[in-house]
Amino acid sequence: MTLQLPEVTMSANALTVLKKRYLKRDDQGNTAESPEDLFWRVAKNIALMDILYHPDLFGKDIEVQPALGQEVDWDLSPHDVATLRMAYERKSEEIKPQLSFSQVLELAEAQKGQLSRRAYSFYIMMASGDCLPNSPALMNAGRDLQQLSACFVLPVEDSMASIFDSLKNAALIHQSGGGTGFAFSRLRPKNDVVRSTGGVASGPVSFMRVFNAATEAVKQGGTRRGANMGILRVDHPDILDFITCKRDTTDITNFNISVGITNAFMEAVTDNAEYPLVNPRSQEVVATLHAREVFELIVECAWESGEPGIVFLDRLNEDNPTPALGDIESTNPCGEQPLLPYEACCLASINLAHFVRDGTIDWERLGPAVRRAIHFLDNLIDANKYPLAEIEDMVVQNRKVGLGVMGWADSLIKMTLPYDSEAAVKLAGEIMLFIREEAVAASVQMAAQRGSFPAFPRSQPAKRGMKALRNATVTTIAPTGTISIIASTSSGIEPLFSIAFTRNVLDNEKLIEVNPQFEAAARAQGFYSRELMEEIAEHGSVRDVEALDPEVQQVFATSHDITPEWHVRMQAAFQAHTDNAVSKTVNFPKKAAREDVARVFQLAYELGCKGVTVYRDGSRDFQVLTVGGTSKDKAAPQDDAAGVNGTWGTLRPISRPTRLQGFTDEKITPLGKLFLTLNMMDGHPLELFAQIGKAGSDVTAFTEAIARLVSGALRVGVDPHEVADQLWGIGGSRSVGYGPNRVRSVPDAIGQFLMEYLQSGDGQAVSTLSDTETPTHKTQAKAQGFQLCPSCGCQTLIHTEGCAKCFACGYSEC
Repeated sequence: MTLQLPEVTMSANALTVLKKRYLKRDDQGNTAESPEDLFWRVAKNIALMDILYHPDLFGKDIEVQPALGQEVDWDLSPHDVATLRMAYERKSEEIKPQLSFSQVLELAEAQKGQLSRRAYSFYIMMASGDCLPNSPALMNAGRDLQQLSACFVLPVEDSMASIFDSLKNAALIHQSGGGTGFAFSRLRPKNDVVRSTGGVASGPVSFMRVFNAATEAVKQGGTRRGANMGILRVDHPDILDFITCKRDTTDITNFNISVGITNAFMEAVTDNAEYPLVNPRSQEVVATLHAREVFELIVECAWESGEPGIVFLDRLNEDNPTPALGDIESTNPCGEQPLLPYEACCLASINLAHFVRDGTIDWERLGPAVRRAIHFLDNLIDANKYPLAEIEDMVVQNRKVGLGVMGWADSLIKMTLPYDSEAAVKLAGEIMLFIREEAVAASVQMAAQRGSFPAFPRSQPAKRGMKALRNATVTTIAPTGTISIIASTSSGIEPLFSIAFTRNVLDNEKLIEVNPQFEAAARAQGFYSRELMEEIAEHGSVRDVEALDPEVQQVFATSHDITPEWHVRMQAAFQAHTDNAVSKTVNFPKKAAREDVARVFQLAYELGCKGVTVYRDGSRDFQVLTVGGTSKDKAAPQDDAAGVNGTWGTLRPISRPTRLQGFTDEKITPLGKLFLTLNMMDGHPLELFAQIGKAGSDVTAFTEAIARLVSGALRVGVDPHEVADQLWGIGGSRSVGYGPNRVRSVPDAIGQFLMEYLQSGDGQAVSTLSDTETPTHKTQAKAQGFQLCPSCGCQTLIHTEGCAKCFACGYSEC
């Protein structure tokens, strides 16, 4: 049986992201499927789960419209059969114990018309950009890995066996493409007694470093390092060490951290009182701290680097639907999904911008879209291949799903509503209430036909009088880093980060990228000009641009135009009708004060948020000085006759000896073969020569320039590790990389070459960088807060939704 699918229309940026991260590749690394293939692969794989349930759900309401486009095959592949067998064995006793698996296959063949209709509806949902699931589902559904969840929480109990079991399990999850959250609050504090050995404990932060190092060594899904969340209760005796553990920005780099705040602590902050620290091993109060001082330390560190965030633990557990199964102690890496130990989340996001018609929300179209998305997510739970048996057991017990939104800023622009307005906040609450009601209705309907989640009889919904519910939770507002690029819409519920920005392309040509809605409005109202777009790109904002109408300035608000209070109010409006939590970042300009951060934390607590993350522009561009000396003492290095050839500001390279010894190596780069020669003096790297291409070419010129600058730095005495770190990972136009080490560019090749020498044991020290490390860019961001992307090298990286996201290439890291 074949079916014709309509072609997918998407932006060039969206297509680039799909090719780079999602589309299947053959053994030679070439793209082996189209966007249509991808969406059909996912739709068919997930729709197939309907065969396990009542045939009334087989999509008789779905009309397949004839369309010119790609012809696809419904016949079951070996992988489809394997997925169906896995789901059948998981559900056989609960749903169809009277049917053998061979009879299920026969039923699938007999019902392929209905199944294809359901798959078609899922295909249209994704291909149109109306709704997209979390990235692992797009990457892995219908493929060998078949791991479809984005995030997990693992327990860390107070024993060496539990700690290293969690470490091993985290490695397996990262390898499958997921992120992990941990609560370290059960670990005894440092210097506490260890009776089994007679020694003393090293404390939670020391074990976080062990987890961090293991994460560094495991490539997530073969493409990137895993992401972690680390949470410690505010009443743990090691809380001060935890709060400050990321002041050194090179430490614990694979963790986001959040302090687990209690209601009692916040009351003590308000009352200017002390609060107790409790040893989790003995449950004894071992000390007290002044709550306001601890709160101010959290604020100070968040102002310095964006971390820690805060999570309101009591509020998470007030909304825990199944407290009989345990307490919620942690969240996923971006904080939007509170989970029990061993739980995983299956997420999707509706593109609200697609449901604005004639300046208002199309409620009649939005309702069915929500129900279809919940159906998809419930099927996804069955199709999912979980990395651990314990995770499978817990997920099946609760069947939690999380449907959220993206495109909120674009929706407001279509309705000419400023983001920072009472009308926008009111509408946010109305939309999320509608989505949650429709999602619950869909879950109740499926429960009537498929059964409630197994833990339902002991759940809070059952105690409140509900008769049936398929999913313990139905709504979450998650980061939409790359899926919002695929859908060509704004991220999550964030405001626009910039109306326009400049992208450097080949030959140093500048390309002005303008928000499509702003450009359309500018052309329609007659104020578009190249000069104006360049001016806006320079500042990122249209507010206070005299050439623009005041209404345009208000509607096209950016993240930095909006005061922190409006950020939090918007988050709270969505949170009020979200089962789980909301991923959002409150962006501050670099000049923001510590008091601004404190006010956001207080307001988030007062308005009912479950947590909050802040980021002050430029706060991660420098190393914070934490020990020794005054700021005056640290203003500039002092002259050192033994090691500095000149005074500060006039350092000069040492004289080159007449003869040096070295070696030459060859690197394959996207621009051709690169020959590199490194010369040493007394074992110290001193001089670099680099040759690529023909003499006189631009490529040869910039390659020689880099080598000269590297040589100058080395002869001044700059740490060669620092030089390699600056060059390592810089991307070019083909940033996927060449060769076994995936060389991305000429600078990347030079950085790898230097680091290989330093790691060989012939240099002064061995670097701790892995083959997945990225450079530590210290370039100051532009006024609008953009930073350099470690993948493509463009200054288009922003911090939003708790993640770093590149507008230019789709790179994201949480």
